[in-house]
Amino acid sequence: MLTAPKRKIIEELVASSSREELVWLSGYLDGMLANDLPAQPVSPKKQTPEPVAVTGSRKMTIVYGTETGNAKKLATDLATRAKKRSLPVKLVSLDQYRLTDITREDNLFVVISTQGDGEPPAAAKKFYDHIHHNGFRLDHLKYSVLALGDTSYPLFCKTGEDVDAQLQKLGGKCIIPVRKCDVDYEAEAESWFNEVLQAVEHSAGTAPAPAVQPAAEPVLKSNKKLYRAELLASINLHDKGAAKETYHIELAVAEAVDYLPGDSIGIVPENSDRAVQSVIDLTGIDPDKTVSHKGEQFSVRALLRRKLNISNLHERVVKKYAELVQQEIPETKMQLSDLLRIYPLRDAGQFDELLQLLPVQSPRIYTIASAPAMHADEIHLTVEKDVFTVNGKEFTGLCSDYLGSLQAGSGFEFFVQKNKRFKLPAPDKDILMIGPGTGIAAFRSFLYERDATGATGRNWLFFGEDHFVSDFLYQTEIQNWHATGLLGNISLAFSKDFPNIGVHHKLLEQGKEVFAWINSGAYLYVCGQKAPMSVEVENALLSIIERYGGFTAQETAAYFEKLKSTGHYSKDVY
Repeated sequence: MLTAPKRKIIEELVASSSREELVWLSGYLDGMLANDLPAQPVSPKKQTPEPVAVTGSRKMTIVYGTETGNAKKLATDLATRAKKRSLPVKLVSLDQYRLTDITREDNLFVVISTQGDGEPPAAAKKFYDHIHHNGFRLDHLKYSVLALGDTSYPLFCKTGEDVDAQLQKLGGKCIIPVRKCDVDYEAEAESWFNEVLQAVEHSAGTAPAPAVQPAAEPVLKSNKKLYRAELLASINLHDKGAAKETYHIELAVAEAVDYLPGDSIGIVPENSDRAVQSVIDLTGIDPDKTVSHKGEQFSVRALLRRKLNISNLHERVVKKYAELVQQEIPETKMQLSDLLRIYPLRDAGQFDELLQLLPVQSPRIYTIASAPAMHADEIHLTVEKDVFTVNGKEFTGLCSDYLGSLQAGSGFEFFVQKNKRFKLPAPDKDILMIGPGTGIAAFRSFLYERDATGATGRNWLFFGEDHFVSDFLYQTEIQNWHATGLLGNISLAFSKDFPNIGVHHKLLEQGKEVFAWINSGAYLYVCGQKAPMSVEVENALLSIIERYGGFTAQETAAYFEKLKSTGHYSKDVY
C-alpha cells in the first residue's frame, strides 16, 4: 500500500495528466514491472535513458537483424499488430534497409539479435557500422530496441545494447527502454509490443500542430507543374545471371508532390555525352556556338543533350533529312549519328537547318511505385531497361538507359500525369491486382497506401515474371505483406520455370474464387504490357464470368461492360 504522501502525489499527477499521458504512464509502469526494474533512481554509472512519449507522426519503421529467424518473426508480429490498429508501418530487414533513411525516420523500432562474442548478425553489420562510424545527428528520432540473446553467453544482448546506446548518443529519444530477451523471449517481447503500440497509437493527440507553410509558386510548362528530383538509389531488382534488368529507383523531392496511387510521372531524358559528342565530331560544329531554338538561346551541346531527340529517329524525320541532304535514304528508324556518318551534310551551313527538323525530346511516362501516405518526400519507380533491335543492330531505350545509369545525387525535373480512371476504391472494398513484370509498380503503390491508411478491404495480387529465383520483383516486400496479412492472396506465375503458364492461366485456375470476389463487388485492376498480356487477361476474365456466372456470351459481355462503366474494372497498359 502507498503511504498517504505518495498517494497524494499520484492523485495530483493523474488529475493533471491527459489521457495520452496516462496511457504512456501505464505502459511505462508495466515495463518496469516486467523487467523487475527498481522504482528508485538508477545509478549514474549506468543510467537508463528516460523514455519519452511519441509525438507527431504515427508512422512506424520496424527493422530487424537476424541469424536464426527469431528477430524477423518478432518484427513481423509487431508489424501485423500495428496494422490491425491502423498504424502505418514499414517492415524491412537491416540488410535491405537504406542506411541514409535513418536521418529521416520519425519512429524506429529495432529488433536485433547478438551473435557469438557480442557481434551483430551478418545482415545487420552495415547498419551497426553506419550508426557507429558516421557523424550525423538523430535529434528528431524516437526509437526503441528489442534485443535478443542467450544468457549462457557472457555478452548477453550486447548488440541490442550497443544499438540503443548509439542511437541515444546520436540524439535519438528512447520511447521504451531497451528490452533484453533470453531464449524464452515470448513474455518479454509481448510486453514490449504492448508498450510500443500504446505509445505510438496515442501519439497524434500529443503532437503539436504543424506550422502552415505557404504553397510554393508552381513552375508551369505546357500546363504541367515541374518538380525537382534527386536520385537516392537505383537497384537492379533481378538476381545475378538474369536476362533482363529492372531498376527500383528512389527519388527525393524537395516539396510535396500532388499525386495519388495509380498516377504516373513524365520524365524528359537527356542524351548521353557519347551520343552528343558523336554528332559534334561528325559535323565539326563548335559545341559552344549559341543557337536559337523555339525562341530560346542554347549552346549547341546543351541543345543536343537536353532538348532534341537524336536517337532512334522516326521514319518521317529520316525522310526530312533525306530531303535536306538530297539523297535517297530508306524510310526506317535511324540514329542521327548513323545518318550523319552514312549520308553526311553537304556543308556546315546545313547544321542550323538540321537542328530545326529534329523533334523535341518527348517525355517518357512511368507509373509511380510509391504511395503518398507512406513515402511523403519520395517518388519510387520500377523501370525495365528496354532493349530492342533495329536493322539487325541492338539498341537500348533512351530513358530506361538514362535512369538506369544515373548516379546518386543526380537531379532532373518531372511532372505528374494523373490517371483518374485507375484509382483505389473505398478502404473497405476488396481489390484484385493483376500486374506481371513492371506492372507491379502500380500495385506496390496501392498496397503501401492501403497499408499506411489502414484500409480493411481484402487484397489479392497476381504477379508473373520469367524465373522465380532471379526475376521475382519486390519479393521480400510481397512476402512481408503476406506475412502481416495485408496480402491475403498471392498467385504467382513464372513462365520460364513452368512454360506456357502466365497470370491469365492463374486467373483461370482460381476462377471460382475470382468470380466470387468480382460478384461480391471487388475491384479489378490490370497493369503492364498491353499485348499480349492484357488481352489474355481480359479473355480469361470473360471465360470466368461466363462459366461461374452461368451466363450466355451476350450476358457475359454485358456483365463485363458494367464492370467497366461502374469503375470495377480498370487497366493501365502500355
